[in-house]
Amino acid sequence: MVPYMDDGRVTIYHGDSRQVLENLPDESVHCVVTSPPYWGLRDYGHDGQMGLEETPAAFIAGMVELFGQVRRVLRTDGTCWINMGDSYAASGATGHGGFDGNNKNPDGTARQNRQAGSKWARGRTAVCGLKPKDLCGIPWRLALALQADGWWLRQDIIWHKPNPMPESVTDRCTKAHEYVFLMTKAARYYYDADAVREKPTTAGLRQGGDGYSWHDHENTAVLGNRQDSAHNGKFCGVGGRNRRSVWTIPTAPYPGAHFATFPPALVQPCIKAGCPEGGTVLDPFMGSGTTGDVALRHSCKFIGIELSEEYIQLAMKRFDQKVLF
Repeated sequence: MVPYMDDGRVTIYHGDSRQVLENLPDESVHCVVTSPPYWGLRDYGHDGQMGLEETPAAFIAGMVELFGQVRRVLRTDGTCWINMGDSYAASGATGHGGFDGNNKNPDGTARQNRQAGSKWARGRTAVCGLKPKDLCGIPWRLALALQADGWWLRQDIIWHKPNPMPESVTDRCTKAHEYVFLMTKAARYYYDADAVREKPTTAGLRQGGDGYSWHDHENTAVLGNRQDSAHNGKFCGVGGRNRRSVWTIPTAPYPGAHFATFPPALVQPCIKAGCPEGGTVLDPFMGSGTTGDVALRHSCKFIGIELSEEYIQLAMKRFDQKVLF
């Protein structure tokens, strides 16, 4: 398959990711960071698009098949980071990560918008057995299905959004999180923990001559520049503590992009931890190019696949604005 563009740093394919992936070579990418379409939330206006399947089971089956191709093109020591949100059956959408309220195409024309509370979704509720107002549970359905298909499910990361979309609900909490799942194709893989360390908190810590000490009422473990197995998770050595699994990151829509962009700050730790410098990052659902943007900033190469030519043009303009290696 001929790329839409290929300048040695960025390779973009225009088409259905299921078909394009079949033509990519085995073990050719180091890292995958992507946010696939969410089930039953949006109609992007393309025939055959993923996300409009009749049932969650059909959606998950399609995703498992697609990520089977992703696993083939991923190196054995590679990582795959998948952002997936949820929706409610026949009760309105919870909102995609990065939803900016601009329900328009890049050219300013109105986009057809089918939400979970529409006639389209209500018709599927009866088919798939979900009750009205049921949380569909799509993220975990996907994660467990991929695990059953052979992937290692290594981490469920909570993306906490301090600025979530408001919801007109009075019988539950406002949704303020999504998931990022870290999947691998082997038990051992590339992961740079030092690249994503967090600043240590001062609560419970006392500066000592050989580093920090943690006070747990009865015992004091000298942590310094080593990890005490009896106090795992309280290590504060050079560079900070090991990154936690809850990431507080505001949504940050890209000007002119579709409403389903996810923020660069969400992609950055995935690439910093999961891809070596100079490696290749793949996003099979490129959209406006957030993953590619971050990959280029971190001296990585990028392969993007996108069904919409409008978004490809938007992403190309975004990449051209970078000072690249």
